[in-house]
Amino acid sequence: MAANSGSAGAGAKTGGLRQKTTPSLNIQEQEYQKIAKKHEPARKIVGNCIRAFVVGGLICVLGQLILKGFMNGFHMTAKEAGNPTVAVLILISVILTSMGVYDKFAQWAGAGTAVPVTGFANSMCSAALEHRSEGLVLGVGAKMFKLAGSVIVFGVVAAFIVGIIYAILGVGGKHL
Repeated sequence: MAANSGSAGAGAKTGGLRQKTTPSLNIQEQEYQKIAKKHEPARKIVGNCIRAFVVGGLICVLGQLILKGFMNGFHMTAKEAGNPTVAVLILISVILTSMGVYDKFAQWAGAGTAVPVTGFANSMCSAALEHRSEGLVLGVGAKMFKLAGSVIVFGVVAAFIVGIIYAILGVGGKHL
């Protein structure tokens, strides 16, 4: 089968098939950014900030209520009730993430759901759920700490540095 040597371009035939040529777009990144910004929906910054503040505050109020519940129900001091309170907040976050509720709520509430304990638990649980088909070790275990690993390392290093500073300065009445 011979190829036709007709006109080149969008209507050229090659081997009995029509080839379409696509126009090349030579657009610079700055031009693209201008066009994209023009079509981007306006953000309601003040409303989003207020919503995040209220939701973050309500999560903290929930934590305070749980703390008071442990203090009153189990006759704990505030220091003793702190760890179980954090565990309950993490459990609530993981359950809501597993049910698909936390992510939808987070889209509406914005940064308010990034309160450290609940937001961190959500990010770890989301990664674990997303990669569970890859297995427990290489899927759940590895991918879960891909995002959270940097946060954990930062926390450990910061705690170490603060501990060294406290030891050197003798904060709390103890010296080296």
